[in-house]
Amino acid sequence: MGLHPFVSPSGNLSQAYENPDGIKRGACEYCAFCDHFGCEYGAKSDPLVTVLPVAHATGNFELRAHSNVLEVIHSNGKASGVRYINVQTGEEFIQEAEVVILSAYTFTNTKLLLNSNVGKPYNPITQTGAVGKNYADHFLSMAFGFFDNEQFNDYAGAGALGVSLDDYHGDFFDHTDLDFLHGGCISLTQVGNRPIGSNLVPLGTPGWGKEFKKQSLYYYNRQMMVFSQTAMMPNRYNYLSLDPIYKDEYGMPLLRMTVNYAQTDHNAHKFMTQKCLEIMENLGADQTMAFDQMGDYNIGAFVPEHSVGGTIMGADPETSVVNNYSQVWDVNNIFVLGASTFANQSGVNPTGTLGALAYRAAEGIEKYFKEGNLLV
Repeated sequence: MGLHPFVSPSGNLSQAYENPDGIKRGACEYCAFCDHFGCEYGAKSDPLVTVLPVAHATGNFELRAHSNVLEVIHSNGKASGVRYINVQTGEEFIQEAEVVILSAYTFTNTKLLLNSNVGKPYNPITQTGAVGKNYADHFLSMAFGFFDNEQFNDYAGAGALGVSLDDYHGDFFDHTDLDFLHGGCISLTQVGNRPIGSNLVPLGTPGWGKEFKKQSLYYYNRQMMVFSQTAMMPNRYNYLSLDPIYKDEYGMPLLRMTVNYAQTDHNAHKFMTQKCLEIMENLGADQTMAFDQMGDYNIGAFVPEHSVGGTIMGADPETSVVNNYSQVWDVNNIFVLGASTFANQSGVNPTGTLGALAYRAAEGIEKYFKEGNLLV
């Protein structure tokens, strides 16, 4: 087909390894309990097991479990610490700090800034303010194939085992005659299909009963999926804000998502689904199945895993929350780490870029202690 597949990058180890910090990890056994599971073989190079133990060994690091930060305390443009609660005892504490780092997930980072009155909340009507702005995610464009005379050992695998291609990703292809922005990374992976969660059957099969069971058993090991992790583009109407009515168990306003797909997203989904289907047909599937209509954004059908935006990075305090050191414009000793600082989505997982931005922020924090004030 003239495409350019490559082995998908992964944090799983193909052989036993000791990193420069002395952390030892095992080799992947392709056990299938990988996607959505912890690793019993210790083959995942997750920060929980590669970074936190090293920090703990310095004697300068303390992890307080069962703690929920409610707000950042600040005045006159400086944060003095955080207020948090022990969720087991209900006790509240004030932790003083010279620098406060928010490094939770996209939603929590944004919620904490909003509940702490740090920065100006985004208003989609006037398009002023920046906290909550540019929420975006990925959506999946997929094609399924069923093979009557092939078996793939679908029960085995690893979380990122497979191949990917960037031929229809971002600026790698010509958009001249297309009616959408960006694109996605197309992959074929084998993560270890869970028997009940992955019992796909061809179109036309009843959703229950004898025939469904028969087809489920037959095709469990004779199916594969080609999918695109397609970039959802930010737009002025997709944003995060505090709910005016509902509060959490601590009396703090809940975070509210206002989000739907724009026409450019629907067009991209249709295009990427067709490309996935072409690949599946070239693989020789006896039957194929693809759906190029996406419908409305449905958090019940698709759990956000790579959510970005809300505390976006930029060069202008009027249109962004943090500068390129991840330093908050309005309160200089707060740094925000995570994909919440991404101004838009790409077609791949954000992990590598997050790591790079964390190193950049660490340099900025060190610089802040020496110079103070804004770094940019």
